Amino acid sequence: MKRKLSLGLAVAACFIAGSAFAQKKTLVIGMGSADAGKLDPHLASTTPDKGLLNYIFNGLVRIKPGQASPDFIEPDLAESWTSNKDGTEWTFKIRAGVECHHGYGPFTAADAAYSITRASNKATSNYSGDFRAVDKVEAVDATTLKITLKNPVAGFLGYVSNINGGNMVCKKAAEEMGDGFGKKPVGTGPFEFAEYQPQQFVKLKAHKKYFRGAPQLEEITYRYIPADSSRDLAFQSGELDMIYGKQDQTWVDRTSKLPGVVVKAMEPGEMSALYLNVTSKPLDDIRVRQAIAHAIDRKAIVVFKGAGTSREAVSVVPSGYLGTDEKAPLYPYDVAKAKALLAEAGYKDGVTVKTIHTTLTGMQTLIEAVQAQLKKAGINLEIELVEHATFHAQIRKGLSPIVHYQAARFPVADVYLTQFYDSNSIVGKPTAITNFTFCDIADSEIRAARVEQDAAKQKMLWKTAQEKLVKNVCGIPIYEQLQLWAWKANLDLGYDLVGSLNLSPPITEKTRFKN
Repeated sequence: MKRKLSLGLAVAACFIAGSAFAQKKTLVIGMGSADAGKLDPHLASTTPDKGLLNYIFNGLVRIKPGQASPDFIEPDLAESWTSNKDGTEWTFKIRAGVECHHGYGPFTAADAAYSITRASNKATSNYSGDFRAVDKVEAVDATTLKITLKNPVAGFLGYVSNINGGNMVCKKAAEEMGDGFGKKPVGTGPFEFAEYQPQQFVKLKAHKKYFRGAPQLEEITYRYIPADSSRDLAFQSGELDMIYGKQDQTWVDRTSKLPGVVVKAMEPGEMSALYLNVTSKPLDDIRVRQAIAHAIDRKAIVVFKGAGTSREAVSVVPSGYLGTDEKAPLYPYDVAKAKALLAEAGYKDGVTVKTIHTTLTGMQTLIEAVQAQLKKAGINLEIELVEHATFHAQIRKGLSPIVHYQAARFPVADVYLTQFYDSNSIVGKPTAITNFTFCDIADSEIRAARVEQDAAKQKMLWKTAQEKLVKNVCGIPIYEQLQLWAWKANLDLGYDLVGSLNLSPPITEKTRFKN
């Protein structure tokens, strides 16, 4: 009798243990950041925030999960759309039956119109410059949205996709919460906000009424662990199911050897560049800017970062974008030339330049490598390190003569050129985006290309703009860093991962743990 009882208990224990494994419903992600920045999608500008918000919000359209190219645009909150032949009038059919999180009711064309208007307003959006061509936004009825543009915009669907200002918010929630919306965001995505503990985690729970079906995961815990070593240990011990990797080859090589782990270097490559304030001494002298450009060895940087995880920058626009000049005339590495230029500019004994810089580890290691390269040419780069959110706040006030910025954008040249080099985007202006260079030398080409309907002429304008910017050394492209992530092999993302414009693997309603 005892033997039968013991056998029965053993079987029951195995069944319970097996059920517990099969029922794993919480995904724990480790992010390389000290804390959340802004959880309002129209204000969020950092990699950690963009990844998290991708689980909460939808766009009118989206790039198919796992892809990072506009070739894969598909319906999201808009089930269909049309435009006139000039590309100045866009009509979107809003999907019926979409529910906002936390009981805020159905998502309608009025919410979509509110979202576009909100994203266009500098007071409520860091992406207002992306929507400067918007003339009118109308909710024609509950399921019809009409957007009228002042002029055609290259890659317009990218601006209303599920990244940056294209994320759709729920009007009632945003109006009720005001500034508090950035701490308790309300969207329509597969997961809804549940809890935030500063410098610890954000917790999301499944949105059971998600229009594509209830998520297979019940919960996501998004933990903030800035130290790479601490994040790696937590992953290896089983505390984390997925981690943001240290952005270098050694991490990939080491983590790939762990049993039951998937490591991915995914698109897009974030371009790492130095943006030089051409109005700030000594950078107002083009010879100093040229010296800095000649002193940077892009090939050595790629070797330092790892050829399997990075590649050389090719232009002031990242490689692979529509309109990128893949053979832009970047300044070659030449320390002797750099020293000669400094001497010619009156700095034969060297020069000191300053930068305010983030403590985000992947970026910090890069700027320290650049610092060592510049020193060989007699250029002393003084680095003031600050926390990542502080870094973003200060560079947007124009406080750093040199800004090291690492970014990926919707892959059309217009987006990058407009945000980083159009003078309307200069930081401090009412229309500011991310022009830290104070350059205006390519305005005419950038703006003409934006409305040019002939594809060949448009590409030529983009090429000329890039040539001007490179020659004037407004920005110095260095390398492109692929996004490094790892997760446990028993996690099924629900799609094949090539890339994500939100810079982290999308977690969708199909993501689940396998038995």
